[in-house]
Amino acid sequence: MRIALLQMTTGIDPAANAGVITDAIAEAAKGGAAMLFTPEMSGLLDSDRARAASHLRAEADDAVLAAVRKAAAEQGIWVHLGSLAVRSDDGKLANRAYVIDPQGAIRARYDKLHLFDVDLPTGESWRESASYTPGSGAVVVDTPVGQIGLTICYDMRFPDLFRALSDAGATILAVPAAFTRPTGAAHWHILLRARAIEAAAFVVAAAQTGVHQDGRATYGHSLVIDPWGEVLLDMGEEPGLGFAEIDPARIADVRERIPVLAHRRPIPAVETAS
Repeated sequence: MRIALLQMTTGIDPAANAGVITDAIAEAAKGGAAMLFTPEMSGLLDSDRARAASHLRAEADDAVLAAVRKAAAEQGIWVHLGSLAVRSDDGKLANRAYVIDPQGAIRARYDKLHLFDVDLPTGESWRESASYTPGSGAVVVDTPVGQIGLTICYDMRFPDLFRALSDAGATILAVPAAFTRPTGAAHWHILLRARAIEAAAFVVAAAQTGVHQDGRATYGHSLVIDPWGEVLLDMGEEPGLGFAEIDPARIADVRERIPVLAHRRPIPAVETAS
C-alpha cells in the first residue's frame, strides 16, 4: 500500500497553506498513494497570537479544513490532516488532527493530549497550555492502509499512549509534528524508532521544516519507520512530497518474531524499599 507524506514550511496565511496542501493531495493521488499525511499545524503556524487570532475559527468555519475535505473528495484519496488550531467552546483552542475519507467526510478527530510547555537552552520558550486545551482520549481509526493510532508531536515522549493505541489494534502510528531543531537533532529519530519497535507497528511522521514566516525554525526529517525500527523514508530538510510503501505482512512477521504485544502484562504496584 502506497502512502505519501507532505513536509511543509507552514506560514502565517491559511489560504496559502491550504493551497500547498490541496496541490499535494492532487500530486499524491496522481502518484498512486492511498493516503496523504500532513504535519502538525498544517493550516497556520504563527507565534504572534494577536495576528494569528484573526485567522482562527471553530471547526465548522475553518477554511483550510473545508478546502482539504473538498480536495480529498475530488481526488478520491484519504487524508490525515496532521493538525489544525481550531476554536473550542471553552474559549481556548484545540490542536486537532483529522482523518478524512475519499468522500470528504471526517472519519476521526484527535485533540493533542500532551501540551508542550518548556524553556529551551537556546532561549526558546513554548507554552502550549496558555492557548490550548488538552484532549481527553486516544483514537484509533480504520483506513485502507491499516488501523491508525492518532498522536501529535510531543505525544511521542509518552509511551503509555502508544501502548494504549497498539493494545486497541493500531498497526500504524501517526505522529505529525512541528519539532524544534535542538530537540529534533537530539531525539526525533531515536524516539520514533523506539515507538515503532515497542508497538511492532509502522510509524508515519509528517513534519514541519525550515525557517517559518514567524521566525521559528523546525527540524524536518519526515519519517516512515517499519515495525522492526528500520527507516523506510527520511525526507531530510527540504519541503515537498515523499512516498513510501506500507506492507501489512511486515507487521505480522515482526510480531511473530518478537511477540511483545502478546507478552505485555499489567504492571503491579511499585514497592518502595527503605
